[in-house]
This record gives sequence, structure tokens and C-alpha cells, in this order.
Amino acid sequence: MANSRKKMKILHTKKSVSALSRSWHRAGETVALVPTMGCLHAGHLSLVALARKKASRVIVSIFVNPTQFGPNEDFARYPRTEKADLKLLREAGADAAFLPTPAEMYGPEGEATVSLSESRLSRTMCGEFRPGHFAGVMQVCLKLFNIAMPDIAVFGEKDAQQLAVLRRMVRDLDVPVKLVGAPLVREADGLALSSRNRYLSAADRERALSLSRALADAEAAWRAGETRPGPVLAKLRRAVSRAADSLDYAVAVDKDTLEPVRSLGPGTLVALAARFGSTRLIDNRIFR
Repeated sequence: MANSRKKMKILHTKKSVSALSRSWHRAGETVALVPTMGCLHAGHLSLVALARKKASRVIVSIFVNPTQFGPNEDFARYPRTEKADLKLLREAGADAAFLPTPAEMYGPEGEATVSLSESRLSRTMCGEFRPGHFAGVMQVCLKLFNIAMPDIAVFGEKDAQQLAVLRRMVRDLDVPVKLVGAPLVREADGLALSSRNRYLSAADRERALSLSRALADAEAAWRAGETRPGPVLAKLRRAVSRAADSLDYAVAVDKDTLEPVRSLGPGTLVALAARFGSTRLIDNRIFR
């Protein structure tokens, strides 16, 4: 196994990924998929590490999916660092990297003609500010599940709403894959790792630390005995609003249903999204 991991396969077609996955399954191996949009960082590599613990083979997809970007979003300038990404994946022990083009994924037009309908799960929170985003996420992930045929797929809890939406999709459509959530990874100063952090100026990055600090304060208040969402969220919103250029939302919801909670407790997801300069960042804490 050690030698095979050094020879990571780089695949560009759906057919080649499906054939590889079938060969592994025929050999009695289990397959994990880690979907990414590239520009990999330590957070992504933690997903690969978890996937290696959960399955005997790991496929990492790198695809900046056009269907999940709105018309005024950063699809064109989203960072693409393929050479560096592949080096990191080799070092992390991935067995295969799948790097399709939009035409390979969606046909010559580069976009799918069939999409999934969004539910309340995907219309709230980020869905309110990025209409159509989660329809695109579900679309590409369902395609990746069908192409790679993984036993498990690993996603980061930083995108907590995305994970909840995909878990509902897998349940509703009886997709035979187990979704595994991996803990959010932060910089030493608390900033949640994100490919979009590279957009931040030094001043904006310093202001962005207000997100993790406000979330830490919210959890500390709960651990100190405060169970009312209202006062905790009010303090969080004030703290972030003072630092950010705008605050899209700050909510306390059930991590699975995304319904607002009446009382803070284990399983509560406190999540927010704010803008610093031209960069929109999300962050969250799951109370455990």
C-alpha cells in the first residue's frame, strides 16, 4: 500500500474514475471521496487524512464548479493552484486526483440541463444571499458520487450548511454513500481556514478575526450557563458588525435541521457570514 500511495493517479475523465473505483471495489477495498475546489490548505488535508482512516483508497476531486457560483460571484478569479495542489495530495497519501473540465462534467455547453430543487435547508442562511448556490452544490456532488461510487465522502464542518443539505439529499434520494463530517481547522490566531483568505488584505484579515472571537465568546457564554439564543446572538452581532463591512447573518440553529433553536445546547450550530472588503467569509461553532 505504501508504494501505491506514492504513485497517485491523475485522472481527467469520468470514465477513468469510474473504472478505477470499480477495480478497487472488485479487490475488496473501500473507497472514500473528498470533493474540493482546489487551492488546498491544511483544512482540506485534514479531510484527506480522515478519509484515509475511514477507507482503504482515497479519491480527491479538484473542480471549480461553475453551477454553484452566482452571476456576480468570484468564479473567474477563484484561485486555481493545480500544481501545488497535486504536490500536497501526493504528500497526503491520496490514491487518485480527479481534475475534470466543465465540459467533461456537464457536456460541451459546460452546464447541466437538469438540476435539483432547493429545500428550506438550502434557502436559509447562505442560501438567502446566494440563490441557486446549493442547487449547484447538490448537482455536482451527486454527479461525483455517481462517477466515483465511493463508500464514504468526507466534507468539512466549516461548511456546516452544505453538509446538512447534502445529508438530506443523500437521504431523500437513497444515495448509497455515507457522509462524514470533519472538524473545522483554524489558523493559530483563530481564523477559519479558507481558500478565500488569500483575498484579504492585512487589515481585513485582522478584522476577520472578529468572527472566531465572537463565536468563542458565544460558546463561553453557553458553557457559563446562558441558554437563551437572543442575548448570545445580539452580543455576537454587535461584535462582528463593529469589525466587518457587513454582516449577512448570525444564527443559532439545530446542526441537522437548520431550524432556529429555542434553547442553546449540544448540537446547536452558531453560524455567521460577513464581508471584509470584497471577501465574504463564513464561520461557525457547533456546541458539543
